[in-house]
Amino acid sequence: MNFSDTLINWYQSNKRDLPWRNTTDAYIIWLSEIILQQTRVEQGMPYFYRFAEKYPTVTDFAAAPEDDILKLWQGLGYYSRGRNMLVTAKLVKEQHGNVFPNRYDELIKLKGIGEYTAAAISSFAANEAKAVVDGNVYRVLSRYFGINEPINSTTGKKIFQQTANDVLNKEHAGLHNQAIMEFGAMLCKPKNPACGICPVKEGCYAFMHNATTALPVKLKKLKIRERFLYYFLVTDGTRILLNKRGDKDIWANMYDLPLIETIEPVVVTKMVQSNQVKDRFGNKIYVKSVEGPHKHLLTHQRLMVTFITTDTKPNKMEEGWFYTEVENLNKLALPKIIFIFLTKFFKFKFNSPG
Repeated sequence: MNFSDTLINWYQSNKRDLPWRNTTDAYIIWLSEIILQQTRVEQGMPYFYRFAEKYPTVTDFAAAPEDDILKLWQGLGYYSRGRNMLVTAKLVKEQHGNVFPNRYDELIKLKGIGEYTAAAISSFAANEAKAVVDGNVYRVLSRYFGINEPINSTTGKKIFQQTANDVLNKEHAGLHNQAIMEFGAMLCKPKNPACGICPVKEGCYAFMHNATTALPVKLKKLKIRERFLYYFLVTDGTRILLNKRGDKDIWANMYDLPLIETIEPVVVTKMVQSNQVKDRFGNKIYVKSVEGPHKHLLTHQRLMVTFITTDTKPNKMEEGWFYTEVENLNKLALPKIIFIFLTKFFKFKFNSPG
């Protein structure tokens, strides 16, 4: 039995029963693939069910306001995924007559769908012979074949894609892709892989050379950017001053509070005496409370967030600022750290972000 057949045989006996594995509907598979990008299955599953229930077809998704998509996505992170999904749904409506494509060459043209996602959808929905390469596949291939080229290098990506193509079971491409990814997720794990019960260990380079901890190889990550954010909670207890974010930075098109960002930490007593604060609130601002800084990690960014509560109203409204009733916060998409702070501050039972 060859490598692919062995993995498929293992998969059919050990696979998890996940809802998107019981369909060939490209739309449902697309939903699951995008939601699960850089997300654990346990975390992503409730979001998948919520989106599938509220938007059972791509036509329903295409008709949704962006605010509704971001609100439903709240707490999942990487919010550009949700925005890209809305763009894709509209393209499917306009260019494919509300029928989600299931061929690689059509899928790869859609927003937010790269080589991996296009291969996954086309192979799962139409059994197209396209090999998937995700983090699990990188790990399995690097260990089994002893590939020490960095997985995040240009050369490495080419080598791994070619290797994945070479071992692909072209008659059962979808089944093969599901099997190798599940094998990486459940058995050939990043730490403490279950080599003792591995069905392909006899041919595995890493097992034979005691190299499971050394493979796969990855180049060092990019330098983490540190940002210092000072949010001003302006409220009288029933109304709150919010800010609608633009589309060029983190949390694009979501809602947060009036903000001052600095390149280094600043003591709050000095912050409220700064020209930026005086320009917004006048010469005297009454600070009721300060909370933070709280550390919030994003990809390649470390945010240090401080909340300053005041009932001093700004002397001018900036673009994007608006007042709303506290009870309306339930309807708006808030970054997770803002959501947590406001929930605690108002002791208000907001809809859970997951």
